[in-house]
Amino acid sequence: MSDNETLVQQLHEVQSQLAFLEDALESLSGAMAAQQKEILILRRQLELLKQRQDDQVAGGGTAAGADNANEKPPHY
Repeated sequence: MSDNETLVQQLHEVQSQLAFLEDALESLSGAMAAQQKEILILRRQLELLKQRQDDQVAGGGTAAGADNANEKPPHY
């Protein structure tokens, strides 16, 4: 095989690897964007739950499950 043919073959291999890496990068970028969106949604839900809990405590109520902590189980 001549030097020219070897270079052409190597160039094709590099181009193939580049195409694969570009595809992988695009796939990972999409997955990361989806995860970031999910994180933002989960953070907002957590904020709402915390606010609800704070409102219950401030309103003279108790946090969910706190009033049941002092009750005896039904079998006593």
